[in-house]
Amino acid sequence: MANYHEQSTHNDTIKLRRLIKKLPPFTYEFFRGIEHTTASKTRIAYAYDLNVFFTFITTELETFSDVSIQTFPVERLEKVTPDDIEYYLDYLSYYNNTSSAEEMTERSNQERAKLRKLASLRSFYNYYYKKQKITFNPAVLVDLPKIHNKHIVRLEANEVADFLDMVESGDALTKKEKEYHKKTRIRDLALITLLLGTGLRVSECVGLNIDDIDFSKNGLRIIRKGGNEVIIYFGDEVADALLDYLEERKKILPQSGHEDALFLSLQDRRLSVRSVQNLVKKYSKLVTSLKNISPHKLRSTYGTALYQETGDIYLVADVLGHQDVNTTKKHYAEIEDERRRKAAKAVVLREKND
Repeated sequence: MANYHEQSTHNDTIKLRRLIKKLPPFTYEFFRGIEHTTASKTRIAYAYDLNVFFTFITTELETFSDVSIQTFPVERLEKVTPDDIEYYLDYLSYYNNTSSAEEMTERSNQERAKLRKLASLRSFYNYYYKKQKITFNPAVLVDLPKIHNKHIVRLEANEVADFLDMVESGDALTKKEKEYHKKTRIRDLALITLLLGTGLRVSECVGLNIDDIDFSKNGLRIIRKGGNEVIIYFGDEVADALLDYLEERKKILPQSGHEDALFLSLQDRRLSVRSVQNLVKKYSKLVTSLKNISPHKLRSTYGTALYQETGDIYLVADVLGHQDVNTTKKHYAEIEDERRRKAAKAVVLREKND
């Protein structure tokens, strides 16, 4: 029986094959070439981005009006100009997605989404340029969109306490929500406590099996992005919440194929990423209406608390599973600046005379 991560990879593979069929046939070589250096979900994101790009150039550019996506030859990639790509980035601000024959969906992209799509396009062009399938790489001549730093949304210490209190009590929930809360309170409290107390990604959390927990060491075995298996550790608050939930978990008879899953839905199946996202949103909106809190924001909350407590950016990067510490530095630059400001006031050269 495939475990959660093996099943997810299998599902991603099937999805990617379906998406590649909508692209020019030569793109199969690109996806095969990057298979060993990228995660399956990254390749799926590339496929979506390339579908938008080829839809644009075959429908919006007169130069390529004589070909369809399916008949687009690799040699004509170099006929796309840097101006065409800049026009494409402008097009991404607002367009209609007609990839489905049954419906048309309006799409829009902000600067970060445009940056990602241009990065996808650069990787795509670089591959064929290095393979000498094209002699000109227009994507590399287009400047990356300027990104304005966003303030990190996270919960303050008092909001964390209020959040956990709300999950435990359910006082502000609607009458219908309270009926569900009676059945899920212990599970929800264990899940939210785990996210806040470890900084796990939501996919790592739902992928946990019962035997991934070692209470003798207060450790969890998880599969990181990229497939690496690591052990992370948790404190007593997390341990207590998990132990309470496991007592409830013993009384549940899971559906076939979900026997090993730690967190189960009311249908006795492994809890999904979407379910956790909805669960976090349900409780957090009762605590703060000004902040849009998601599981990723709980991860940021943990990272912030860990950095404020230790001041060790390398430890934070390691615990959060960032492959590049510069990613961590970028996310917590605001706190770093605050620490530097405090440092400026910490040293007194001369005492003021009253």
